[in-house]
Amino acid sequence: MASQGHEGEHPSVTLFRQYLRIRTVHPKPDYGAAVAFLEERARQLGLGCQKVEVAPGLVVTVLTWPGTNPKLSSLVLNSHTDVVPVFKEHWSHDPFEAFKDAEGYIYARGAQDMKCVSIQYLEAVRRLKAEGRHFPRTIHMTFVPDEEIGGHQGMELFVQRPEFQALRAGFALDEGLANPTDAFTVFYSERSPWWVRVTSTGQPGHGSRFIEDTAAEKLAFEEQLWSWCQAAGEGVTFEFAQKWTKPRLTSIDDSDPWWAAFSGVCKDMNLTLEPEIFPAATDSRYLRAVGVPALGFSPMNRTPVLLHDHDERLHEAVFLRGVDIYTQLLPALASVPALPSDS
Repeated sequence: MASQGHEGEHPSVTLFRQYLRIRTVHPKPDYGAAVAFLEERARQLGLGCQKVEVAPGLVVTVLTWPGTNPKLSSLVLNSHTDVVPVFKEHWSHDPFEAFKDAEGYIYARGAQDMKCVSIQYLEAVRRLKAEGRHFPRTIHMTFVPDEEIGGHQGMELFVQRPEFQALRAGFALDEGLANPTDAFTVFYSERSPWWVRVTSTGQPGHGSRFIEDTAAEKLAFEEQLWSWCQAAGEGVTFEFAQKWTKPRLTSIDDSDPWWAAFSGVCKDMNLTLEPEIFPAATDSRYLRAVGVPALGFSPMNRTPVLLHDHDERLHEAVFLRGVDIYTQLLPALASVPALPSDS
């Protein structure tokens, strides 16, 4: 029998499943429900809560735990609230039920990408506050919309706003990927996405008619981008919906204080790290572009990579281990001594 209820379930897992049931799925994400959920978390945890509307109906929610030294730059824990569409017929369970099977696997869109990390941040903060802990650096948890469709009306706008500048971000954590081995992958940069929109105009009509100069016949996909337009003739153009040409790298040198704090905790916890370039694009690129070093890290080892896939799922034990890891990471990162950049 599979478990759907909360009897005997860890409260962190129950909260995770509750968040997964909020349908922040494209093309019409229920962002309002997500914001309300986060506001309630802030109230329960005694955190500051700021809502920044970066575009109509698109709100960045910032939960803040003030540090003891406001002169220091802050630690930003970023996650996105939106998830990609689903094809229910290919799922074993309703992708928005957060169904947990008898083995402990939780099936839901966003289980890996990346609602798990959002709740891991919150539950790590809950544990630390319950212990009466305080740290020099302020911790901001940012929950942003629009990431799955490029972040143009999410993080890209947010980093240009005065509300972001007021955070005084010194370092950030964002999403990573699962790793099927015993190791944990950490990402210090990412690929540069080029999203191209090709426009081809021509004569319309039913496919059964022999119509000359149709839009489709003008595209020869084997040729390179620029040669498409030259070969197709008049009326064929293209534009970049997204063109990222200046990737930034976050230092993973042992002399870097942020990396030293991050990797030091992982070493103490006997976690094997595999630093890589992220194979796709995340909101970290917008943070790095404004000078905030960021690492992409989702603590999911021994887990197949299932983001955007059918039957996306995460084992509850892996999820809870992630809470443990963040509970160790946050004190170290929020206690990095004063740096020249802090001034």
